[in-house]
Amino acid sequence: MQLLLLLQAGGGATASELARELEVSVRTVYRDVEALSAAGVPVYSEPGRGGGVRLIDGYRTRLTGLTSDEADAVLLAGLPGAAADLGLGTVLATAQLKMLAALPPELRGRATRIAERVHIDMPGWFQRPDEAPALATVADALWHDRRLAITYRRRDRTVHRTLDPLGLVMKAGTWYLIARDDADIRSYRASRIATAVPTGESFTRPAAFDLAEHWRTAAEEFARSMLRVSAQCRISTDHLSLLRLMNDPAAVREALASTGTPDADGWADITVPAESYEVLAHALLPLGEHIEVLSPPELRATMTATAAAVLARYRGPTAP
Repeated sequence: MQLLLLLQAGGGATASELARELEVSVRTVYRDVEALSAAGVPVYSEPGRGGGVRLIDGYRTRLTGLTSDEADAVLLAGLPGAAADLGLGTVLATAQLKMLAALPPELRGRATRIAERVHIDMPGWFQRPDEAPALATVADALWHDRRLAITYRRRDRTVHRTLDPLGLVMKAGTWYLIARDDADIRSYRASRIATAVPTGESFTRPAAFDLAEHWRTAAEEFARSMLRVSAQCRISTDHLSLLRLMNDPAAVREALASTGTPDADGWADITVPAESYEVLAHALLPLGEHIEVLSPPELRATMTATAAAVLARYRGPTAP
């Protein structure tokens, strides 16, 4: 069934490609192709360059091979809120109805219980989703490879851009548009797009563009770019795990990577990055006596003054 659905979705592939995708041998692929053919599925193999395993054009199978767990997973894969944001709420509902109709009766009842038992709420606590009034227009241009003229609100001004929309990413309930601006591919927060107007022009997507890989790389670069300052410190290596109290994964990774060789007392030099010295002071204070700031002097002075103020507070008269 997995082989059949792969062929149906992809239009065909070589036996080697199918074997790699299914994590089986090429011999197993050919054996399964023979089994499908014997079962009446119009599948065939073409030898030579440009050949492969294919289905006769127009063939479609009903989803009678789904297990109950697979049916549950398919219904969970769609996020109704995200689909609605993109103007696809009705389309998603219709697609799910069609999928339910294709399921065998013994699975249909179980699958319909998913919506009654699982609800996905993407934004974090105490956060309201960004309003993005131009999102549906952006999504429509994305589906049809249409160029967009947008006005975009930056912190200090509004700018005008003509973009080729390449993808949309939802991160913690916030939508981001990934688009090409001339030769550069950039990220734009959808809620800051004040207006979006199709120009009437089409564009050709870059053939090698991979949205998921681009986002992963861009997110890592953004996280590193926020680490504008750093402090030279000494830390007790028995308490390195306390660095995770910083709640900044990029900073923690860089700090741990910089850890030097421990001395006889179990202390090591370390470089701890952060967005600012103010942020860094608040991040290091919870580590208490297990870390010492060596430089810069102003951060060391801040740590000293804060520790003295805490001590004075607790040495003062007890409140009635």
